[in-house]
Amino acid sequence: MAQVEVLLPKMGESVAEATITTWLKKEGDSIDAEESLVEIATDKVDSEVPSPAEGKILQILVKEGEVAKVGQVIAIIGSEGDVAKPATNQPVALAPQPVAAAAVIESQVASVLEEIASSQDRFYSPLVKTIAKQEGISQSELDRLSGSGSNGRVTKNDVLSYLDNRSTAPAIAAVAAPATVAVAAPAPAAPKATVSAPSKSYSGEVEIIEMDRMRKLISEHMVMSKHTSPHVTSFVEADVTNIVLWRERIKKDFEKREGEKITFTPIFIEAIVKAIKDFPMINIELDGDKIIRKKFINIGMAAALPSGNLIVPVIKNADSLNLVGITKAVNDLAKRARANKLSPDEISGGTYTITNVGSFGNVMGTPIINQPQVAIMATGAVKKKPAVIETPTGDVIAVRHMMFLSHSYDHRVVDGSLGGQFVRRVADYLEQFDLNREI
Repeated sequence: MAQVEVLLPKMGESVAEATITTWLKKEGDSIDAEESLVEIATDKVDSEVPSPAEGKILQILVKEGEVAKVGQVIAIIGSEGDVAKPATNQPVALAPQPVAAAAVIESQVASVLEEIASSQDRFYSPLVKTIAKQEGISQSELDRLSGSGSNGRVTKNDVLSYLDNRSTAPAIAAVAAPATVAVAAPAPAAPKATVSAPSKSYSGEVEIIEMDRMRKLISEHMVMSKHTSPHVTSFVEADVTNIVLWRERIKKDFEKREGEKITFTPIFIEAIVKAIKDFPMINIELDGDKIIRKKFINIGMAAALPSGNLIVPVIKNADSLNLVGITKAVNDLAKRARANKLSPDEISGGTYTITNVGSFGNVMGTPIINQPQVAIMATGAVKKKPAVIETPTGDVIAVRHMMFLSHSYDHRVVDGSLGGQFVRRVADYLEQFDLNREI
């Protein structure tokens, strides 16, 4: 067979490079087509890259811990007895290719930054540049950091260690050489970054658990969101009796006809999409002092993974789908999220997010906004409660299916009037659901 070059696949519009974290095969091993070959990491997602062909791994060109560009040759596959031919190893333009997500997150802490040009022509990974921007680390500070990575590359741990010691260490500042000086003295090298041991001691029997990479990203994303947006949450209680009765009536026929189960989530998403059309200023993003209104509606649906971590797959152009289409999209994304089969594009680009805290038996919650969005809704558990019903002959008390909607929004751009009206409109659409609706 002809030798096959394994290229780092395109993983989304804003992803230009990735770090090789773990080779699942070594040189000399045999591999099947579509079998997982290598684990990679970007500032948005951890993924597995499948082998494009069956054969023997002749050469691995990018070591673990090194960064590769999209389109770069990272390995060569051939037949038994082949000798690897030299690869150009130059990135080429690629069409989007699916990758199997091993532990993915809508950790969309920030879009991948443009390449940072430095006086030393050093390379910085997207994650390092993102952290530097968020923490206010200047370019000169980055340039003077000693890196523990390959070829002196600055890693995330180097930056975090520097931040830990930044308050006590002398400030690193760029000093311009006077124009009259013929030879500038070299700047003293900064000490190599080291990870300090925990300063806190614990009494009694404890277990110290190191956060995995996904949990660290979730942590960073949540803290960043609270630091970025002044959160306000409005609550509305909705009578969803018609929805409960309608779903109970049609669910068996629906599953028989469509091959899909219908849950409450697609119905909630349909109501949110309708309300966004009524209040389009909820479907926005803030860029400095500019408001970016999205004319498309992409709904993120927060999902808990078996590992206990969180991911937010996105239903693209949800406003173009009917209830059957939304149901199929919800079921497909949820199933592939649990199986770690989502692509990076499927966890990015959301314009509004819904999280179902009711699935854990919670009646309400105060969700944190999924940046760079400006609002998120939590749906609580559906509970039977006595409620006052207005009738032509007077008010009566009846047992109804009730639930709380919790709407958190960014008070920089969404005031209480808009935030409150929006969640009330979603409740109205749910309460007005047609009990005799055909599907």
